[in-house]
Amino acid sequence: MRQLDYDDVITKLVSFIREKVDEAKVEGVVVGVSGGVDSATTAFLAVKALGKDKVLGLIMPYYENQDVEDAKLVCETLGIDYKIINIKPIVDAFEKSLDFEPDKITKGNVMVRTRMILLYAHANQYNLLVLGTSNKSELLTGYYTKWGDGASDYAPLINLYKTEVWELAKRLGVPEKIIKKKPTAGLWIGQTDEDELGISYRLLDEILYRLVDLKMPKEKIAEELNIPIETVKHVENLVQKSKHKRRLPTGPEF
Repeated sequence: MRQLDYDDVITKLVSFIREKVDEAKVEGVVVGVSGGVDSATTAFLAVKALGKDKVLGLIMPYYENQDVEDAKLVCETLGIDYKIINIKPIVDAFEKSLDFEPDKITKGNVMVRTRMILLYAHANQYNLLVLGTSNKSELLTGYYTKWGDGASDYAPLINLYKTEVWELAKRLGVPEKIIKKKPTAGLWIGQTDEDELGISYRLLDEILYRLVDLKMPKEKIAEELNIPIETVKHVENLVQKSKHKRRLPTGPEF
């Protein structure tokens, strides 16, 4: 993986957030705090950039589980205002309006887009920007919901791989239990990111860095990392099939 100067990274990210808030002439930012490391790191950066009074946290569970307590821990550690909004009644009402029984992926996407709507409702009402929490690993593999957690005004972590976010979180003082927990989108009980991706984040990032940043041939990546070529092809397929997620809607030119 690339070697980053994390002090420099923090300085740039803090300046970026402050600059975008000033440019937009808004009162601050709202962050969806899930209890995971990406949203925690984003919230910590926001407070470092703006101060705790200009950061609002939204905790939006469907299931009542440990993630809610972890999200509260982040908000209370930072001393920011936060709201807990149970999205179950909203999602269930939406589900009842459909003429089919949604599968777990469809329902999961509705959950994530419901959170996006709530974030933007608060942003509109209180003159805030929505700070997204997506990282580069998720962006490149399409591991996010289009117009859901992929929707934000600015995403400070978007050019940092997941493993780099972990390192950044340590330096920012994110609680250790948040850094060490298994990444999950909380879409259904027992769901984890790595199970869905079919690969660990640490190996994924090593492959992505070589495939996307260094543009190395697949065979060379497999040889260098001492892994089957099929693993590299799996990652390449994730990148290729999610291309549409990384661009705005397009149509033919006339």
